[in-house]
Order: sequence, then C-alpha cells, then structure tokens
Amino acid sequence: MSSNLKLILMPNITKFGTLVDEKLKLIRGEEDSHIVKLKLDRFSNGEGKATLIDSIRGKDVFLLSDVGHYGEESKYVSRGIEYLKSPDDHFQDIKRVISAMNGKENSLHVVMPLLYESRQDKRKSCESLDCSEALRELERRGVDGVITFDVHNPAIENALQNCSFDNLYPTYSILSKFIEEEVYDPDNLMIVAPDTGAMDRAIYYADALGVDVGVFYKRRDFSKVVNGKNPIVEHKFLGSDVYGKDLIIADDMIASGSSILEVATDMKKRGANTIYLVSTFPLFTEGEKSIKAFDRAHQQGIFHKLYTTNVTYVPEEIQNKEWFKEVDCSKYLAKIINAIYERDSIRTFLDGRTKISEKMKTLGKYPTKKIENENK
Repeated sequence: MSSNLKLILMPNITKFGTLVDEKLKLIRGEEDSHIVKLKLDRFSNGEGKATLIDSIRGKDVFLLSDVGHYGEESKYVSRGIEYLKSPDDHFQDIKRVISAMNGKENSLHVVMPLLYESRQDKRKSCESLDCSEALRELERRGVDGVITFDVHNPAIENALQNCSFDNLYPTYSILSKFIEEEVYDPDNLMIVAPDTGAMDRAIYYADALGVDVGVFYKRRDFSKVVNGKNPIVEHKFLGSDVYGKDLIIADDMIASGSSILEVATDMKKRGANTIYLVSTFPLFTEGEKSIKAFDRAHQQGIFHKLYTTNVTYVPEEIQNKEWFKEVDCSKYLAKIINAIYERDSIRTFLDGRTKISEKMKTLGKYPTKKIENENK
C-alpha cells in the first residue's frame, strides 16, 4: 500500500534521489516507489515547461534538486546549439514544477542539498542578496520547508518567516566511513579549519573525534578581485605543532580547490604526516585544471584522500580517482524526510557526535587521553 509521501526528482538529481527512494521504502516497509513522474521540456527557442504526469493532490511532497549539476542531464538544445543549464536554470525549473503543482499538494518541502546562491548571502557593497531573495520567493510560492546541507552561512535562515529551514550536516556519514576505512593514530590526529569561517565545523569534527583543532587565517587583498573573489595574500596558522601528526582539513565546499591545497601544502612543510581532506561539496569549478591540481598534489604526497558526499554532482572521471572517496548520504536524508513526513522531531539526526564516539571505541580508535580524562 502506497503512502501519501511523494518525491519529485528533478532530472539533475535522479541518481541520488533514487537511492533516497530505495532507503525510504526500507525504512517504511513499503514496496511501491514514492517517485512522481515528471516531464521537463524545452521549446526550440530555449524556453522551458514542466508537466507532472502523476497526481500529487493531497500528498506530502518533497521536491529534490541539485542546482550544482552540470552533467548530461543538464544539457538542452536551442536553435541547434547545445547549452548547459546554470544554477539559475535549475532554480527556474524548481519554480516551474511548483507552478505545475498549482497548490494541490498537502505540503511541500524543497530539498536543495547545495543551496541556490548560498555564497551570495550578505552585502559588502551595493550588490544583490540572491540567496535571501530566492528563499523568500519559495516561501511566497507556498513552500512549507527548505532542506539543505552544510549551508555556507546558517544565518540565511533568518530570511524566512513562515517557512521552516533545516540545515543538515553529513558529519556522521563522513566520519563513520573515515574511521572504518583509514588507519591512523587516534592520539596523533588533529583537525584543521582552512579559514575562520570553517572553524565551527572543525570544532564539531574535533569534538566528535576527541582531538585537537587548529585554524588558518586567510589574509586577503580586498583592493583586488580575481575570478570573482579577493585573492589570498597570506595564510597564517593558529594552533599547536603539527609535526608528525595526521590531519583532517575540513571545509564546506571545494570550489577551484586551490585554497585547501595551499593549506595542505603548508601543513606538509610544517612536518605533518598523513593529510586527509573533507568537504561536503566537491564543485571543482575550474574543471580539468582543478582535477589536475589534485592529481599533482596527491602524487607529491600533499594529501592522501579526499572524503566528500554524493549530494551534488561529481563527474565519473573524479569518482574513479585513487584519491577520491564518496560518502553516501541517501539513508541520512531518507531518515530526515521520513521524520518530517511523520511529524517527528529530527533533532536526534542532527548531531552524530555520540554515535561517532561509540563507534570509535568499538573499533579501538578512540584517543586514550580522552578516555583517561573521562575516567577521572
């Protein structure tokens, strides 16, 4: 028997969304898929149209979209020329689907693992507030909730008044896979934040693993703009000696990747042992240039592995790299969706530090110093 829980998967998130559907069926003990059939068309002049094939009347709908997708599913032809959808195009498609629903659903949650325009979250001069405007537009269109992952600035939630905002962190999923697969000395491990903006995340990781934490301060030249950002002039490290230690450098996203590789290189020069990189979103915005930079850094021993998630698109070329480790977050999201559908609290899913500590103790990878302090 099918439930009133329905998933609308945009073509840009079909692979991950299908995994979420499979996990939901297991969690709920159901055989029928929750996926609503959807058709997105493009007219010859490039304009789009969304059509729902299945009914969503009276259903609790979760619309999933990866606005960072740039694979084959995001290509279309107009006037004989092939185009690639931008995040703007993906967001416009979300609005088209909401329009096609026409308010017939019982409730609607938009799931954007990579929040649209999340890097444009505040004003520094006379510039647009794109993320806030996008969230408010979804709210005006009747969206009941927005679900995202590791948002660039959690305070963006304040843009909404009557629409819920759930910011999920894949920390448990990433650390769980890390401690299962990697061989390291738990008493000789340290977390490093590549900049002050990533410090909260680094502290979370350090607390879960029971280890020390350090941070880099990026001094930027605010008189210049290169490739849309102020260039970094100098990195300064604040923390204890990293000589001989294994490090986890954790950030929310890898754009070009140059910044996190610079930090890793600096740590190697300071005598760090094995370095692991952790990021929720592996964007690789400079394409082949970014990938080759990671190839070289790995060959030179700058870092050992990059742990990241499958909540946004990663080309197969990168997935096959020796240094790449993908962490599946479909079960985690399925649990969140099921809890929201059942009107249950999701608080227990938001903090996995206790579970990580228990798993480390079971595997014998919990710092002995931490154990000694707990026993006192």
